[in-house]
Amino acid sequence: MRKHPGLSRRDLLKGSSAVLAGTAFSTRVMAAAPAAEPVTPALIEAAKKEGQVVYYTSTDLPVAEKLAKAFEAKYAGIAVRVERTGAERVFQRVGQEYASNIHAVDVVNSSDAAHFIVWKRDGVLAPYVPEEVAKYYPDEHRDADGQFASFRVWLSIIAYNTNLVKAEEAPKSFADLLDPKWKGKIVKGHPGYSGTIMTATYQMQRDLGWSFFEKLAKQNIMQVQSSTDPPKKLDLGERAVMADGNEYNIFQLKEMGRPVEPVYATEGSPIIVGPNGIFKDCPHPNAARLFQSFAFGREGQQLNVEIGGLRSVHAQAQEKAGRKPLKDIKTMKDDPVAVEREGESIKSHYTRIFRV
Repeated sequence: MRKHPGLSRRDLLKGSSAVLAGTAFSTRVMAAAPAAEPVTPALIEAAKKEGQVVYYTSTDLPVAEKLAKAFEAKYAGIAVRVERTGAERVFQRVGQEYASNIHAVDVVNSSDAAHFIVWKRDGVLAPYVPEEVAKYYPDEHRDADGQFASFRVWLSIIAYNTNLVKAEEAPKSFADLLDPKWKGKIVKGHPGYSGTIMTATYQMQRDLGWSFFEKLAKQNIMQVQSSTDPPKKLDLGERAVMADGNEYNIFQLKEMGRPVEPVYATEGSPIIVGPNGIFKDCPHPNAARLFQSFAFGREGQQLNVEIGGLRSVHAQAQEKAGRKPLKDIKTMKDDPVAVEREGESIKSHYTRIFRV
């Protein structure tokens, strides 16, 4: 299936001047970054005339819809159409649309930060720096050319069902998941569907080796697609433990009184960055800019934290009480360039091991 016109994962970095590094991303400056833009009455008026913004996202649907509703409440008359699917499907859909000269999307969010390297390299992103991104975001969490920034940050974690597993018997590490007592009791996501799981799989195979997955595959794993699925299977009691999946879903479930508990593996938990970007040929450019400013602003970011269970790099966003602060968690290192370079081989290797 053609993912993006003229560009494959293997081709991506050949001659590219885009380089991502660190725990999130930074790109070599290719042009002067645009000046930061405040939200003005003129922008709001222009956005209202357009009346709509189309948002493709891999964020869990209830979270994305709450962000959309908050935006609609603040800016009456502008509707947000949320199109939610797994990150790899988002990437494929955008590629197919642009290959057919269809420009339907305004703003895109992906849980695979490497997708933004592709889109930037292809020249399809529009530079736009919301005022709060310039003021409150660390340099490593915003593109040097102003084409995207870290809209959300979260972890892929182990977790367990507290009705099925006692705290003292719960796994504390990835190595613990290989214990025979967990055979037939583990659920996990798939890197061919989920950007979160793709990113997590890269970090885990780099740090733990493919031998870890080869042993894990012998545990009769329940294989699901999205990174939102393992927490849901855990909550339903269909499996006792999840090997990977969204931390934010576990937070949401636990705070609703559901029988789930997060585990931060002693080896380190994979860290995931989900950027937002505006497409250059989008149909609603002013509404897109207004939505982008809202999403990256303190209000949108605090909503992500409070309701979405996500982490924020906005300097004024506050962690929610009762959750372990990100600074206190050992994490693995994100490397979107390597994910982009090795993504296809990761998928094929994973499929061979798990036969899915």
